[in-house]
Order: sequence, then structure tokens, then C-alpha cells
Amino acid sequence: MPRFTTSDGLSLHYTDEGEGTPLLCLSGLTRDGRDFDFVAPHLDGVRLIRMDYRGRGQSDWGDHTTYQVPVEGRDALELLDHLGLDKAAILGTSRGGIIAMVLAATAKDRLTGVALNDIGPVIAEAGLKVIEGYLGKRPPWKTLSEAVAARRKAMTAFANLPEGRWEAEAERLYIETPDGLDLPYDAKLREAVLGGGAQPAPDLWPLYDALAGLPLCLIRGANSDLLDEETFAEMIRRRPDAVVAEVPDRGHIPFLDEPEALAALTKWLAMLR
Repeated sequence: MPRFTTSDGLSLHYTDEGEGTPLLCLSGLTRDGRDFDFVAPHLDGVRLIRMDYRGRGQSDWGDHTTYQVPVEGRDALELLDHLGLDKAAILGTSRGGIIAMVLAATAKDRLTGVALNDIGPVIAEAGLKVIEGYLGKRPPWKTLSEAVAARRKAMTAFANLPEGRWEAEAERLYIETPDGLDLPYDAKLREAVLGGGAQPAPDLWPLYDALAGLPLCLIRGANSDLLDEETFAEMIRRRPDAVVAEVPDRGHIPFLDEPEALAALTKWLAMLR
């Protein structure tokens, strides 16, 4: 099981598969490298690198005050160092996209391109409320089948999913125990994120603008409650050269194996070679 040790002594899990363009995949807030299981089989000609953030997945838990974007960005760079990579492209889903923007502003020389999956410089209030509702709270369901039924009913922003998708998602979001479902991450992530206020920096547009000159891909779920239409339009206006996809029948977040997302990622990856 591949692991590396961060500069502050945590052992973090990662996977490194394939050959070609180095692509570092950074997942959503509570998720891990499995976030990219659905798109991975479709990404040809890439060296697919996935990292479990500290406190998530198979990585060590640590001081929850370090569960912050700048530290996670440092971890990502230290993983590249561990692998002997001077540069890599980043595919960032939600939280991972914010990390990518921070790295563009602070370590741009390490990046060859960025793809943002349903994330931008403005986080919509509706999406934040949803995150606040579940973050760090043990699931109320006893079994995965109960969780699947509940999510299928609640996730009205999603339609026309592949057979078994909700089941596959539940297996990645929860851990089955004799006492019911549990979280695959440190529950203190809630305190780390919400303790200082749910909204990130007051103005993230300078971080987005730091992506200038890098091949950029912008993907949005058409029904997203986290990345609204107005913000997405402004992102496109500021970067008319970006590869853009809006995925129908998807909220936050697209799974990235949808035809629209795959077409955009394929075009973007070609720009990196």
C-alpha cells in the first residue's frame, strides 16, 4: 500500500497508476482517492495519482487544526516530491479544486494545467448549508441499503444514473460496522472547517485568476447547489480559452464519467501533451 510521510510526520496514502501525463487527482472535502473510481478507466495516456487527504480514507489522522487547504496543498506538493515529479496537472473536485487554485497562486511552476470539477471562487450558500448538515456527523442509517434508499430519495438534482451507481457511491461514503454506518474520515473535520466559519476566503477570485496561462477545464453539474450559474458564467468570461462542460442531470458533484465531462477532460488532457 503506497504511502509517504509529510513534513509534519503524518503517513498519507496514495495510488499511482498508469503511464503518461502526470495527473494528480484531489477529491472532495470528506472524500478520498476513490472519488475518481468512475472516471479512472476512461483516462487514457495519463499517470493517475490519487492522494487521500490527512484525516480521510486510508491516511493518518492528525491534529484536526491541520485539516486546512494550505496544509493539504503542501501535502500534495510533498507527494509530487516523493514521486520525483517536478510538475503535474491537477484534477480537483470541489475541495480539491480550491487546493488547485491555491497552488496556482503559490506554486504555479509545479502545475501543467488544472481541471475544476463543480467548484469555483464563490461557494453558493445553499451548497454550504448542505455541507453543514452532514459534515462530521455519523450517518443515521444502520445499513448501506438504508443509506442508498435515503440518498436516492434526497438527491433530486441527479437523474439518469448508471445502474448501481448509488450503491457504489454509498460504499465509498460510509463504513459498515456492527453498530451501524460510520464515517471514513475524522469527524473532527467538522470543527476544522466550521470552527472558523463555513465560507472560505472572502474573495477567491484572485486565486482563480492565478490560473492564467495554464490549460484550464471547467466542469459544472447543471443542477449544482455549490457552483451557481452566475459564478460559472464569470469563470468562463475570465477564461474564454477554457474547456467547458455543463453536465445535465447532475448536481454537486458530477461523477466525471458522463459523456460531457469525458469529452471536456479528453480535450483538456490533449492540451497538456
